Amino acid sequence: MIYSKKGLFIMGTSNHQTYYQKKNAYNVNKLRNLLQEFPPFAKDFFRGIEPTSSVNTRIGYAYDIRTFFRFLIAENPTFRDKQIKDLTLNHLNSLEPVDIEEYLEYLKYYTYDGKDYSNDERGIHRKLSSLRKFYLYFQKRDMITNNPTTVVDMPKLHDREIIRLDSGEVAELLDLVEHAGENLTGRKKSFYEKNKLRNIAIFTLFLGTGIRVSECVGLDIEDVDFRENRIRIMRKGGKEEFVYFGEEVRSALKNYIEISRAQIQPIAGHEHALFYSIQKRRISVQAIENLVTEYASQITTFKHITPHKLRSTYGTSLYRETGDIYLVAEVLGHNDVNTTRKHYAALDDDKKRSAATAVTLRKNK
Repeated sequence: MIYSKKGLFIMGTSNHQTYYQKKNAYNVNKLRNLLQEFPPFAKDFFRGIEPTSSVNTRIGYAYDIRTFFRFLIAENPTFRDKQIKDLTLNHLNSLEPVDIEEYLEYLKYYTYDGKDYSNDERGIHRKLSSLRKFYLYFQKRDMITNNPTTVVDMPKLHDREIIRLDSGEVAELLDLVEHAGENLTGRKKSFYEKNKLRNIAIFTLFLGTGIRVSECVGLDIEDVDFRENRIRIMRKGGKEEFVYFGEEVRSALKNYIEISRAQIQPIAGHEHALFYSIQKRRISVQAIENLVTEYASQITTFKHITPHKLRSTYGTSLYRETGDIYLVAEVLGHNDVNTTRKHYAALDDDKKRSAATAVTLRKNK
């Protein structure tokens, strides 16, 4: 369906995949460039997991495993005179649990190529998980007999408080986006006015649907359906889904599309994008992240609000209103409801806490 100037949808050919095809091609090339640094045997792993993983997942593994290889070359005396490309499966097979434990200690803080790096418990946990999968691939194919990663315990992960906006902060944020220009002058005011309806639409969309920032960036004009009040998005892994929205989101999107977007002449190759940057290109993830930080920091200095935190805010509101964890999981696109349940378990505690004072045993006389 294609959006017409009269605000209706007509059937037609959609180029919805174009953005994702370009993004996927870019990431495939990025992965290939990363693997140029790897020893030949390591490339078998990435080829082997391709049918069951996304290119973004494989890029993540590549970064993690490259860090391990760099550690071996820089810190393990056995490999000091070697390059990463010189490593073999025999080298992998020769390592002991203590080597893996030294690697985990190294990850806490290290210097490479003049830059300092550090990892928290989640970063270390992820890197060990990647290394375990790497070893397991070759072990299952009887290419190595030793797997020291299974002997080393995974780092304990401590629960983190879910950061989200409360209802009052949500109202303040939307009011700020809508009225921030009243105190501006000159070029700042002009810039604000040009992007006002776009910004209102973006914030309202996040807070009213809980979509991811990558899903927002990937939206094309053809993906907005006002007849059914829904948007078509591409989830992680390339799954296409419809997400429905309410009247506030509908109004914000229509205002932006019919007033602001209609006046934009996009540069070639970006004609289908829903949201544009000031350069008349499809808006980027970084631009939206900066936008959210800019406005949210004026509402609260105690919470670092990102697009993902706005997603959590929507999920919290939906769960509080419905009490249906399965609905929240489905709307947010979680593959495992246990992930959702764990994420919003604190809300159940709030209910239990309120129950403690809900029943009065003795009436005051």
